Amino acid sequence: MRAWTVWQPAPVEEDPLRLVERPVPVPGPGELLVHVRACGVCRTDLHVAEGDLPVRREGVTPGHEVVGVVAGLGAGVEGFAEGDRVGVAWLRHTDGTCAYCLRGAENLCPRSEYTGWDADGGYAEYTTVPADFAYRLPGSVDDVSLAPLLCAGIIGYRALRRTSLPPGGRLGLYGFGGSAHLCAQLALAESATVHVLTRGAAARRLARALGAASARDAYDAPPEPLDGAILFAPVGDLVPLALRALDRGGVLSVAGIHLSDVPPLHYESDLFYEKELRSVTSNTRADGREFLVLATLHGVRATTHTYPLSQALQALKDLKAGRFDGAAVLVNDLS
Repeated sequence: MRAWTVWQPAPVEEDPLRLVERPVPVPGPGELLVHVRACGVCRTDLHVAEGDLPVRREGVTPGHEVVGVVAGLGAGVEGFAEGDRVGVAWLRHTDGTCAYCLRGAENLCPRSEYTGWDADGGYAEYTTVPADFAYRLPGSVDDVSLAPLLCAGIIGYRALRRTSLPPGGRLGLYGFGGSAHLCAQLALAESATVHVLTRGAAARRLARALGAASARDAYDAPPEPLDGAILFAPVGDLVPLALRALDRGGVLSVAGIHLSDVPPLHYESDLFYEKELRSVTSNTRADGREFLVLATLHGVRATTHTYPLSQALQALKDLKAGRFDGAAVLVNDLS
């Protein structure tokens, strides 16, 4: 099969990915072999390609928003059959025995492993996934629309819950890419007032089209104090601005796995009045299952731009440059 590999982490403009020939992987015990039909392009893939995240697997194949069909079963797999449609997401393995797993916080497991970082992911014709970490997908939604839900959607959902937004609350979204535009739809469906602060004119137009009450530049102030905010842009400079935009008792959650350095915070102007700053670390499988149910119930849909899998590198370049709104999705043209 053909697959993309991060041959040497570097700025994406320097072409750190190469398209190579590899054997079709063999599913191990408890694993599924998945024929990839669509794979979302996530900002985390960019961090892996550029070396913002340390190398965990030499020559890894990125991609962790995978929609595909089961093409083979490893020993001991039950409950799946060849031809089943499944989703493969970021979280790939936890030990199930540590204190974090036992208290329902498997996203904090010290021995967790991740698709497209620790193991080869979906920028390929085939990938594997432990059956316990595969998602069953709603049949009413097409492959391309589903793919971004499997990381962008799930992480946005966890970030939204981390804000402890009250019913009918005022939510600020800093950055408005693949994850934020899905989060906004769910928040609006749950009666929040959403204010978007982002650099791109196309993203601001999309925000207003989806129902945001306002859409301004990332460094502008929202038109009213916020009960909660989510920082999706990997820009540490925005943390103090977002904290200052919060009303008393408001919460800012940082959704990204990578963030540039945060400048010094001033207690009186940034954190006083019981404001909170929270990070978001991966997700639990329960988060994923809950979000997929809610996304189906409320009709949450990704605005997508498709690229053939053979143009994965270009999709990453366009993501970095902000050339599209919503989310990019690779479709398999290599078979």
